[in-house]
Amino acid sequence: MNTLATTQLDALKAIDTPTICNAIERFKVRDDTTGFTGMRTRCLFPHFSATLGYALTVTVDSTTPVIKRDNQVWMEWVRAMEAAPKPIFLVFKDVSASPERSAHMGEVMATLAQRLGVVGLLTDGGVRDLPEVERLGLQYFASGVVVSHGNPRLLEVNVPVTVDGLRILPGDLLHGDLNGVTSIPLDIAAQVPEMADRIRAEEASLMDYIKGPDFSTESFIQKKFTH
Repeated sequence: MNTLATTQLDALKAIDTPTICNAIERFKVRDDTTGFTGMRTRCLFPHFSATLGYALTVTVDSTTPVIKRDNQVWMEWVRAMEAAPKPIFLVFKDVSASPERSAHMGEVMATLAQRLGVVGLLTDGGVRDLPEVERLGLQYFASGVVVSHGNPRLLEVNVPVTVDGLRILPGDLLHGDLNGVTSIPLDIAAQVPEMADRIRAEEASLMDYIKGPDFSTESFIQKKFTH
């Protein structure tokens, strides 16, 4: 698996996620309607800086009663975190019939995950222990919050998943902030910061014009839509 240098990761982490999305569009490597989460994904600690890491995916179910958990899968997950490239963006895909009643991570799991290199969790289920996990500094991207962990089971580790419309493969580079989560294609990831700087400069120039004394509707149309 290809990974980026620390300086390249730091450059990406310094950019907001919408600008990351805008930069990716310029490379024409995927359809503009794909590659990001939808409105069901909530950033639960919006004051945190952007979260960036390589996806480690797990399918999960905490709302099906009676069925015993498979400790072998839990051990596989722990070992996978230890072996995975860092930083890790953990992805828990809820495959149950009632994801709205799930809670897939709390203080203890978050503490263990962080110790093994996890910086954030993305799930289409729920989470809990918000104050404790916030103090850890680990980011939650989830559908909501549920008070009980139910019958927690991990099912499969490092498998392709789709979370809130975002298709994720193990090892994908994920970037998220208070706006949501996107994946960054690794073959262009190193070029994204430079493109983001270019976009910011273009947008700043356009907004200065819109706010300035020379603005008019017709001149804006000429500037923006005719080349």
